[in-house]
Amino acid sequence: MFTCTGYADASAEAPRAPFTFERRDPGPSDVEIEIAYCGVCHSDLHQARNEWQNTLHPCVPGHEIVGRITRTFTRAGFVAGLVLGAVLGPLPARAAEAPTVFAAASLKNALDDIAASYAKDGKPAPKISFAASNTLAKQIEQGAPADLFFSADLDWMDFLAKKDLIRADTRVSLLSNSIVLIAPKDATIGVTMAPGLDLAAVLGSGRLAMGNVEAVPAGKYGKAALEKLGAWAGVKDRVAQAESVRAALLLVSRGEAPLGIVYATDAAADPNVKVVATFPADSHPPSFTRSPSPRIRRTRMRQRCWPTCAGRGPRRPSRSRASRC
Repeated sequence: MFTCTGYADASAEAPRAPFTFERRDPGPSDVEIEIAYCGVCHSDLHQARNEWQNTLHPCVPGHEIVGRITRTFTRAGFVAGLVLGAVLGPLPARAAEAPTVFAAASLKNALDDIAASYAKDGKPAPKISFAASNTLAKQIEQGAPADLFFSADLDWMDFLAKKDLIRADTRVSLLSNSIVLIAPKDATIGVTMAPGLDLAAVLGSGRLAMGNVEAVPAGKYGKAALEKLGAWAGVKDRVAQAESVRAALLLVSRGEAPLGIVYATDAAADPNVKVVATFPADSHPPSFTRSPSPRIRRTRMRQRCWPTCAGRGPRRPSRSRASRC
């Protein structure tokens, strides 16, 4: 346990005042942050004043924190969980709505685990929709009610940014991956990734499973890698293009395609496939870095909030500098 200091309402009528409380030691899925500012908006005030009749006092209101990360704790999928938790903020579960998350199909295993952990803490379970990044971006363009978007590449995030459909201040690049060539687990195929690769000969009469090479990020990167290695011309007419990278994975997993190109994390998630070779990092665009979780702009009016400055208590800024929740 360690001691923290915040600003709390001792009761529904009491003014906010400095408050010291104990927190458990950080666990493997946690991050330690030295908080500099904390946004306090209308929902926090309603909660602190017990206007929803479910507040436990003393209550420390506030969310949308800004500060310095002082320590992190390693766990698979943790970075994505950090973003999900930090962006949503520590709103009381009964006062907050379950967030709607649009995420690239390759993040399914990690985000499902993170969502379950998030719900165990008493927060509303996120509603997650998994699909190819291009499909999700198009749905958001058409007005789909997403709160967070995890894209598998920069292009589709840029697509939404150019249309002013994301909050630019919440955009961050977090995760990276590798592109791999996979085969069914019992296959005896051997491939050396080098210029002059003759993948057509390895395929035989079968097809190469890939995400759509014009839209699905893994498909685009796979095509770029094959072009760099001189193998694309020999296989371009023998590609089984799938709607997402997970759909391409399934074709190989079921034995319907002898080879496929997916992310390394997708291959690790399916025991029915094995990695035959990994594409060189310089064979596909560097923009492969995932750029997830900007909040999506909504047409509804957003509440105003004002920061709580560390050590100085709540302070409402001038109208021109008021931040948005």
